[in-house]
Amino acid sequence: MTPGLEEVRNNPCALGQGRSGPAILRKHRQSYYSNCSPCELQDRQPKEAGSLRPLQGQSKKTLLRTRSRQPMEPPMEPSGGEQEPGAVRLLDLPWEDVLLPHVLSRVPLRQLLRLQRVSRAFRALVQLHLAGLRRFDAAQVGPQIPRAALAWLLRDAEGLQELALAPCHEWLSDEDLVPVLARNPQLRSVALAGCGQLSRRALGALAEGCPRLQRLSLAHCDWVDGLALRGLADRCPALEELDLTACRQLKDEAIVYLAQRRGAGLRSLSLAVNANVGDAAVQELARNCPELEHLDLTGCLRVGSDGVRTLAEYCPALRSLRVRHCHHVAEPSLSRLRKRGVDIDVEPPLHQALVLLQDMVGFAPFVNLQV
Repeated sequence: MTPGLEEVRNNPCALGQGRSGPAILRKHRQSYYSNCSPCELQDRQPKEAGSLRPLQGQSKKTLLRTRSRQPMEPPMEPSGGEQEPGAVRLLDLPWEDVLLPHVLSRVPLRQLLRLQRVSRAFRALVQLHLAGLRRFDAAQVGPQIPRAALAWLLRDAEGLQELALAPCHEWLSDEDLVPVLARNPQLRSVALAGCGQLSRRALGALAEGCPRLQRLSLAHCDWVDGLALRGLADRCPALEELDLTACRQLKDEAIVYLAQRRGAGLRSLSLAVNANVGDAAVQELARNCPELEHLDLTGCLRVGSDGVRTLAEYCPALRSLRVRHCHHVAEPSLSRLRKRGVDIDVEPPLHQALVLLQDMVGFAPFVNLQV
């Protein structure tokens, strides 16, 4: 016998003795509404959410207009811990095919440091990305990067081709740099400008461990001397660009040795603010560097017109020359280079006189500077 409604309410276990519970409740609901009058039925029917009953004296049209004016409630968004059916999370995408080459490669290093704190999965993803870096510039992290942050960012990197550590100049030492160089023999560009805490040991490790090195910046590194430069010239056959700005221990002998060993491949060289460099070094560079395109001699007080004339004779590929504050360089030695279209940072004397005249009287007469 089928249990009644009261029996089901009082004893839920009675549902197992006959038909299912929803069928029993549906049967009694139908019998309940069949015994009601039409008015009672309207009052007793369950109302849907948001439905309205017409008030006394209110027509159905007025009721519909009232309902149409009510703003629709926005659908409830899933909670943070729930996931919509069919949704794809970021970490569900292929890491090596999508996330690493197309997503993380466009995220700055500073943001990667924050991303790795989100979860263990994101930390593993960031570490995998850092292990495959080809270019690392500490300036992307910030003007001052802590030693611990640099060690974490580079601890798994073994395929670097470009390395720039200028923002670490205040504390970067041989112990910090040498292990990184040993793990990355494919380095082709290294920027260590201003890193005054390094020594000859770091430069030796760079020259010995990175034979493919092409570009090196040692600007404002006072520890660079002739012996360190000799080791670099002997072990870096692919060297093309070298910045030795303000390396004040260098003398003509070191530059001559560099020119004789690696002059054939040099394309860009900066010797700016080196008071010990003179015409002997410049002339040897001119004779041994036929592919030289850019030469910076700014502030080299011992360089004179003889060195510049040798450059004009032996360097057909020269495109730019910086000789500002080289007081012994005269205009006649520069005129040959000007005719070839070489970019020189010193204006001709006649042009300087015209500018001075214009400043004094407010106008300058027309003068054909091509004569």
